[in-house]
Amino acid sequence: MKANDKTNKASRGAIWFDIFAAPLTERTGQCPSVRVADGELDGQTVRVIAVVPDPANHYPRAAKGEVGLLEGWTLGKMVAEAVEEDRDKPAKRAIIAIIDVPSQAYGRREEAFGIHLALASAAGAYASARLAGHPVIGLIVGKAMSGAFLAHGYQANRLIALNDRDVMIHAMGKASAARITLRTVEALEKLASTIPPMAYDIANYETLGLLEDLIDVADPGHPADDEVATVRSAVARAIETARANGPALTNRLGSPNRASTSLVRERMREQWQG
Repeated sequence: MKANDKTNKASRGAIWFDIFAAPLTERTGQCPSVRVADGELDGQTVRVIAVVPDPANHYPRAAKGEVGLLEGWTLGKMVAEAVEEDRDKPAKRAIIAIIDVPSQAYGRREEAFGIHLALASAAGAYASARLAGHPVIGLIVGKAMSGAFLAHGYQANRLIALNDRDVMIHAMGKASAARITLRTVEALEKLASTIPPMAYDIANYETLGLLEDLIDVADPGHPADDEVATVRSAVARAIETARANGPALTNRLGSPNRASTSLVRERMREQWQG
């Protein structure tokens, strides 16, 4: 039996939000494109957040799951709200970001109304939550592209991804990157095969040491019950690891492909302290 078959036409973000939010209480009142649920998951108090498509979005550029003005400000509010509510609690709730965001919203209105501020508010709220002791876990189930990923999920203590060809992480889409670098898409893909940070596939991204787990799911749009259980267990482990290891992101620097980054940081630290 497949988990959540009724969502077969929904985005991956909505599908996996429904899976994680099933035993929780969904919050209402915010914009429809940001879904939020609170409760207990495997013995952990959590807030689950996802950005999902909203065909009736007031800003058409954000109708397909992009992170735009409403989404940026709302994400910031939802995360900051959890931080404020837990301020005096010894154990801060975990915040789970379900990530399936194709891009930030590109448009004249977005630029005029300060999309950079909206997305910065979201990224800042996630960072503040992590530094305040909230385990922040990013679960990448689809695309994690450009400013949308920076606003929703990249500040997580731990990142977990599904091992699937449609799970992609990058600063921009292939067509846009090809235009910027004055290459064809084919030439860009050939170059990316030898330079992991330029690649789009999740396997290359894993070599950068940025993932806590890469999990095989045969069909992420219709996950089986045992696959859902595996992902939930990975999230629960990541929460415990984040609590044990604190808010720093030094876990992202252990990969051989990050050796130069680690060396630069070490040299800068020596000069700063010297």
